[in-house]
Amino acid sequence: MKIVSRAVLFLLLSAPLSAAMEPISMGIAVGVATALTGLLSTFPTLYCKFQECCEAQWVELNFAGLKVDLENKLFGQHIAKQVVLKAVKGFLTNPNPKKPLTLSLHGWTGTGKNLISKIIAENIYRNGLESNYVHQFVATLHFPHPEYLSHYKELLQKWIRGNVTLCARSMFIFDEMDKMQPGLIDAIKPYLDYYDNINGVVYRKAMFLFLSNAGGEGITEITLDFWHKGSKRQDLQLKDLESKVSIGVFNNKKSGFWHTSLIDKNLIDYFVPFLPLEYKHVKMCVREELKARGYEEDEHIVTEIADEMTYFPENEKIYSDKGCKTVATKVDFYL
Repeated sequence: MKIVSRAVLFLLLSAPLSAAMEPISMGIAVGVATALTGLLSTFPTLYCKFQECCEAQWVELNFAGLKVDLENKLFGQHIAKQVVLKAVKGFLTNPNPKKPLTLSLHGWTGTGKNLISKIIAENIYRNGLESNYVHQFVATLHFPHPEYLSHYKELLQKWIRGNVTLCARSMFIFDEMDKMQPGLIDAIKPYLDYYDNINGVVYRKAMFLFLSNAGGEGITEITLDFWHKGSKRQDLQLKDLESKVSIGVFNNKKSGFWHTSLIDKNLIDYFVPFLPLEYKHVKMCVREELKARGYEEDEHIVTEIADEMTYFPENEKIYSDKGCKTVATKVDFYL
């Protein structure tokens, strides 16, 4: 979302119902939307040359770019790379999907969930995360008050319905699902289901991404067990982890997916596990951060930063407990 969209969303989802639904404000918003829609329909070709619109020159999959970015920027996540690459390509090249693409990304902080969301957005929308058709929700920011649960449900439905009406290829990212109020996400269940349309609005071409730390413990247990057995990390497959992750978040009262109909009705296409990162992966993150800032690779700095990170379990010290979360800050210090 652009800054204006983020501001409007914050006001709508943070304010009490009476303020958020004030008739004059809502009337102005509807009027502006109507005027823009009228302009777009009257001069679509001219409009789309200067302003983002829901057309191929602004919204189209760059598969080669997606593949390269996943390979060069996301480290230690062979399962996530494989699943996302195939799922996104299959969905966006299908002219008539049966339902929206729904991916739930799980793993400890710093393992790449937000990064992969950014990579997906940048290779579909010309404006990336700043596109008018990419919408991010953060549970603790946009849905902070339990007493407004019914209010949040209503506004969330309206927000999704309105934006999908403007662009069928909209993308919705829900971050901090492990902090989401239980029951809230069920409000969007109809939009993820196998319906041709709902009240004339087609949701089947939209994408929904859910990001959560929930399930990270189970993923780490399985990954560590593989290591103890002497098995290769690359031998881990989606089938080894997906079932445990889905069952774990469904039965976790601290998860936004607790007993949700999204899982019960099998509306989430893939539970994508993000494995804990090892020392070598942290070094890769440091090198990529230096490269992104235009600096030549400095192995001394790379090693110093990787050595500063803390690792677990206590005895083996295999995995970074923050993943690559603080790498950028540490690079700031050393530069």
